[in-house]
Amino acid sequence: MNIPGLHFGTNTPPFIIAEMSGNHNQSLQRALDIVTAAAATGVQAIKLQTYTADTMTINVRKGSFNIADEQSLWAGKNLYDLYKEAHTPWEWHKEIFDYARSLGLVCFSTPFDETAVEFLEKLDAPLYKIASFENTHHPLLKIIAQTGKPVIMSTGACSLGDLYDSVNVLRKNGCNNLVLLKCTSTYPASPENSNLLTIPHMRALFGCEVGLSDHTLGIGVSVASVALGATVIEKHFTLSRAEGGVDSAFSMEPAEMKMLAEECLRAWQSLGRIQYDIQKAEEKSLMYKRSIYAVQDIKKGDALTTENIRVIRPGDGLPPKYFEQVMTQKATTDIATGTPLSWSLIH
Repeated sequence: MNIPGLHFGTNTPPFIIAEMSGNHNQSLQRALDIVTAAAATGVQAIKLQTYTADTMTINVRKGSFNIADEQSLWAGKNLYDLYKEAHTPWEWHKEIFDYARSLGLVCFSTPFDETAVEFLEKLDAPLYKIASFENTHHPLLKIIAQTGKPVIMSTGACSLGDLYDSVNVLRKNGCNNLVLLKCTSTYPASPENSNLLTIPHMRALFGCEVGLSDHTLGIGVSVASVALGATVIEKHFTLSRAEGGVDSAFSMEPAEMKMLAEECLRAWQSLGRIQYDIQKAEEKSLMYKRSIYAVQDIKKGDALTTENIRVIRPGDGLPPKYFEQVMTQKATTDIATGTPLSWSLIH
């Protein structure tokens, strides 16, 4: 499928996704401002989430429907109220999609149920993201795969066996362009539990592109992932953490996202190839390596000694590896101080 701006692979720069999530704070103008800011950072894509509180859960205020974990960013909230606060109104989607496309961004979304997929298909979504918490939702995976669109799936909170099953569901139902994202489903995540060495292993295991859904603070983990072969990076994005938002605490601000995009590109550029030879760019530097020079005037027939020759810079004399061999030689002609030694001057 040839989609402008949509390129996954080690032969192209990392595909970087700015995840808006609920950081629009229920303001369409803020959502559009986030798109504007994302385009200015150099990322390739902006991503939404498509659900409503009613498609996500039911309005029950007891037991596990209440977030009791005191370490959670959303502690004390009811699931229904959280999703009501965080959802992106469906009537906004077309305007956001159209505006993002006008700025050259790939715009897509994470659907959370069948109705969201049907809705996004009407908007001609170019690809789909599957969230970690939905990666074992086989009925949803089947519907998404059957669209024939590329699929990016986060692998957080998922066992290897479950991941095998989910990948098989996607592939059996028509997903021929799959990207798996290494993900740690904690908010924020720490570098210590990111386990980026999984990335090349996952690529070999599933034979697909692999990237990172990064919930850590800063850019270091994302940049490191590129060095390990990540070809897609997803980071939550906001205009300002200080202004709040359901995911703002672990979201990147514009200056940080710009730095992330720049440094991930540099990391990718630095991978290059396996190289042991002298590069063309290094040829001028050869002059600043050491070589064997006359450091005193030497008469024809004089023996070469540690007093009259030395290994010094610049590098246009005999290489230092010949120093011991040269010490057994004599001058075949007068050699002035500062002359680079060559075989024609000694025997």
